[in-house]
Amino acid sequence: MRLVLLGPPGAGKGTQAELLADKLGVPHISTGNLFRANISQQTPLGREAQKYLDAGNLVPSDVTNRMVESRIAEPDAVKGFVLDGYPRTVDQAEALEKMLKESDRELNAVVSLVVPEDVVVERMLARGREDDNESVIRNRLRVYRDETEPLLEYYDGTVVSVDGVGSVEEVNDRIRRALGH
Repeated sequence: MRLVLLGPPGAGKGTQAELLADKLGVPHISTGNLFRANISQQTPLGREAQKYLDAGNLVPSDVTNRMVESRIAEPDAVKGFVLDGYPRTVDQAEALEKMLKESDRELNAVVSLVVPEDVVVERMLARGREDDNESVIRNRLRVYRDETEPLLEYYDGTVVSVDGVGSVEEVNDRIRRALGH
């Protein structure tokens, strides 16, 4: 099964992606982990990404796309994967679609975790991270709405919306039921 998990920062995508990947027997592919792995292994893509990060810039879609393309081509991802943090934009979604088509594959579903903004803010403040204050969190949510929410329209017909409020187990059960697993 090939899945994309969407949802605002703090919606629990990473936790749910790990659980789903484990239950489905496919890799959890997180862009954050991909960046860290490529940078620590000093791959050509990792060195390229590091230049942007060192300058305080976002890694461009082109570099991210190439990292994802390389990862989903690995043998453990041939039968499926759970993508977390990618795609973030419509241009990345188009790139993913092209990658999958080239190997005669397609996404099975896009899971959208629906969590009210105030709940997300509470969750993120509870994490206690130094850089997470309410204005920073609300700005990240605004960026998500502007850049990532358009994916819901792009993937219209493939999106499975799931209530992301509740215990980890409750949300995971909802996702699995929505996917028929």
